[in-house]
Amino acid sequence: MNGAESLVHSLLGAGVEVCFSNPGTSEMHFVAALDRVPGMRCVLGLQENIVTGAADGYYRMAGKPAVTLLHCAPGLANGLANLHNARRARSGIVNCVGDQATYHRQYDAPLTGDTEGFARGVSHWVRTASRAEDVGAEGVQAVQAAMTYPGQIATMILPSDTCWNPGGVVAAPLPVPEVPKADPHAIRAVAGVLREKKNVLILLGGAPAQTEAAQQLAWNIAQKTGATVMAETSTPRMARGQGRMQLERVPYPAAQAIEKLKWVEHIILVGSKGPIGFFAYPNMPSKHYPETAQLHMLARPEQDAEAALAALADELGAGKVAFADPGRRPEAVRGAPSPEGLARTVAALMPEGAIVVDESVSYGRGFFPETYAAPQHDWLQITGGAIGCGFPLATGAAIGGGGRRVIALQADGSGMYTVQALWTQAREKLPVTTIVLSNRKYQILLGEYTGVGANPGPTAMNMLDLGNPDIGWVKLAEGMGVPAAQATSLDQVADLLSQSLNNSGPFLIELVI
Repeated sequence: MNGAESLVHSLLGAGVEVCFSNPGTSEMHFVAALDRVPGMRCVLGLQENIVTGAADGYYRMAGKPAVTLLHCAPGLANGLANLHNARRARSGIVNCVGDQATYHRQYDAPLTGDTEGFARGVSHWVRTASRAEDVGAEGVQAVQAAMTYPGQIATMILPSDTCWNPGGVVAAPLPVPEVPKADPHAIRAVAGVLREKKNVLILLGGAPAQTEAAQQLAWNIAQKTGATVMAETSTPRMARGQGRMQLERVPYPAAQAIEKLKWVEHIILVGSKGPIGFFAYPNMPSKHYPETAQLHMLARPEQDAEAALAALADELGAGKVAFADPGRRPEAVRGAPSPEGLARTVAALMPEGAIVVDESVSYGRGFFPETYAAPQHDWLQITGGAIGCGFPLATGAAIGGGGRRVIALQADGSGMYTVQALWTQAREKLPVTTIVLSNRKYQILLGEYTGVGANPGPTAMNMLDLGNPDIGWVKLAEGMGVPAAQATSLDQVADLLSQSLNNSGPFLIELVI
């Protein structure tokens, strides 16, 4: 048995079932091992940022890591943007990065690079193998690191001779690390704040703090104490829809966030941190909460948020209270496109248990209030601000979601970063309906331009324009094997969305806005 074969056996034994890959020459022995050792589902992405983004989406839905297969330092570098997003989402991923053979590295061949250096910026755990005998054991260590709550990025660097040399040993799985509990003193201190103080915000951050169970506990506490509950601006995965909390996010625009939070005197952090801006602006504070507000840590991101909320509810004697009724399910909207109309139309037509992947950027900032009364669903967002996650995230979420329909709300500019993911959706016959919001411009950057006190002139407008030449989304999708159609009204969106939901494979709607 060679090192690569021992690694595949060890990963399978540790519960890793999916490999998102874009292999190169130095990974051919790993590819051969995947061919010889049955059990791993291998999903090809046409660029490494597809691979890493899909692994992120898979973890958010499946709750367990996939393995990526990337080619040397440049291949890893191609996938760094979506590994950055995955790190911000606290997703668990095992990266296997091929590299020069140990004895060949000294010759500085063209693909030689600082693979470890690239990996460390987005990884919690990095290891470079040196012997075939150790590869299996290091593989299960990587899985253990990736499964460390709530999820971590683990990167294995595999010189090619450690894969082809004999002597590989299959390693037994390692135990999943225990989830750290919140400090009981912190729970009692937060209970005191909620009993004695006013103008208290409970801020939920990260997927574990935004499950239905965690939301219910936070709601119970808020109803008992008069506190307000909100979520961070970007959410890795939020349980939403009928019978769940109408959970509002901190707004993205700085001025809106500052206005929204101006009343706050105390913030209870549950897997979150104090709200800050994505960017600095002239004459605008970096903190979006008042300087006089006090922060109180209930649970750090690496601690069990749901258990902390349960302990806090017990401390306060906060029993279960029904969520507020969001009203009837919306009806599909007709007429000209608008953000509110699109949100209501999606809410009206989505199936029960859908997964919404949101990289709508500026167009989608008002989607939440219009979708509170939708059927129960999960909502996934871009978390690290590195655009180009939407198509890959939807791809991985479809595989991790076990057949649930994915509705991807995709801005056109960021979609062009990773459009190749449509090919993977077609190849894997994934149930993904994508609505491309085609405004033919980097609309968010027009807002950012004025946010720094400038008025865009002809040169700036040209740099932010995507309409010359026009991007032919229907032709692009069809060229990738995904059926597609253009819509210019919400009536057409509703018809096309309904049709796509009756089919098992992917479909793309270009909504001209």
